[in-house]
Amino acid sequence: MVEDQRRSTDRFSEHIRAMRTHLYLIFLAAGIYAAPHISNIAELLSLLQQMKNSMTGDSLNLRIETPASIDNVNCIDTLFEGVELLKNNSDLKKFSVFFQKFERLKQSLIPSLAEEGECETERRNTTKFIEKLITFIRKLSKGKRA
Repeated sequence: MVEDQRRSTDRFSEHIRAMRTHLYLIFLAAGIYAAPHISNIAELLSLLQQMKNSMTGDSLNLRIETPASIDNVNCIDTLFEGVELLKNNSDLKKFSVFFQKFERLKQSLIPSLAEEGECETERRNTTKFIEKLITFIRKLSKGKRA
């Protein structure tokens, strides 16, 4: 009887070790998957900051529809349209890497978007729009990590 208990305990211990190994591999795979996303977000934010810093005053003299509240999920399309305006501006062609990376982020968001509802906007200068965009990307990255 004692021998049977011991074998049963040994099998149980082996099972636990195997489960730990499987969990480790799952967490490792999840970490590998998440790492590029986090570095892409950091790179996007860095490029946006560079874009913002490159603008002396409001050198582009653009007025972009900007969401009044970045917390309104219905305003994501408005942000996308604003980024398109920036992308099509010849003065910002040097930030093409940002626009390429943002396009990838946009493609990953589109399937999860609900149908657009009401979005209160205001026409703001480029710098204010970029500040809202930075806030949006930061909030998005916090949501992805949680």
